[in-house]
Amino acid sequence: MTRNLNIAFLMDPLETLDLKGDTTFALALEAQKRNHHISFFKPEDLMLSNNDVLAHICKLELYSSNNLMDFKYHDYFTKPLSKYDVIMMRQDPPFNMAYISATHILEKLPTSTLVVNNPFEVRNSPEKIFVTNFTHLMPKTLISRNIEAIKEFRRKFKDIIIKPLYGNGGHGIFHILPEDENLNSILEMFFSQNKEPLMIQEYLKDVRNGDKRIILLNGKAVGAVNRIPKLGESRSNMHVGGRPKKTELTERDKFICSEISHSLVKRGLYFVGIDIIGDYITEINVTSPTGIREIKNLDSIAIEEMFWDFIEHKLDI
Repeated sequence: MTRNLNIAFLMDPLETLDLKGDTTFALALEAQKRNHHISFFKPEDLMLSNNDVLAHICKLELYSSNNLMDFKYHDYFTKPLSKYDVIMMRQDPPFNMAYISATHILEKLPTSTLVVNNPFEVRNSPEKIFVTNFTHLMPKTLISRNIEAIKEFRRKFKDIIIKPLYGNGGHGIFHILPEDENLNSILEMFFSQNKEPLMIQEYLKDVRNGDKRIILLNGKAVGAVNRIPKLGESRSNMHVGGRPKKTELTERDKFICSEISHSLVKRGLYFVGIDIIGDYITEINVTSPTGIREIKNLDSIAIEEMFWDFIEHKLDI
């Protein structure tokens, strides 16, 4: 390495995060270990002034010792983001108009500043819609607000999952059994909250064996963790009690990764997490994919090191 990078992390406040399990903290800590200069700003600190992208930003200092992790914000100042080599867009969903606005603003940065992931492509690749580019890899799926279409889908597949189209962390996901009488009430609840369509999918019984998160770096699978749902729960997200378990990639997993790899690299979606249940991909997470801490704990794979090796090579330093 011939020079130190200036890296700015667009993320939620660190005091709101579980630092021991947080992927962004791990990425930032590794950058600091390499003597790169890391800074922090929140989504609301982003500004566009006379078409210049600015942020109310501060230097960030991280600490990690004996499994104890902490941080320090230094004094805030306003600075053009074009002065940074890398912007890490690690703002957590929900994928809403605030998120979309941030992608529009970051898209105005010069190409000399690398934004990971590409904000234009992030905006056009929400998890549950982007994955529909690969329907041959997915379970049977309907995206609709039409009640009769949803009921017909249920009549056909009996056992279904209902998800908010722009949700995250397993929130708002319902498993509707064939004999369940709550479908109408659940639809009424969703429709009263927003005007977005829902994602309806055939229930995959393999979820009881886990929902596999695979991390892809520049289109290549670099690690995976299986997430086992707790007893009595159909969701396996770790936010709702899923248990991480060591896993390996199957031939089907490798095939799925190879099928989507070219599209990810072409779009500048360099750091991606995909979710696989059984033989099917269910989501492609390009906003702020997580899981590298669990992978390191279970497999001793340091994806944060691989990530910065890739970025340093890409920027030719």
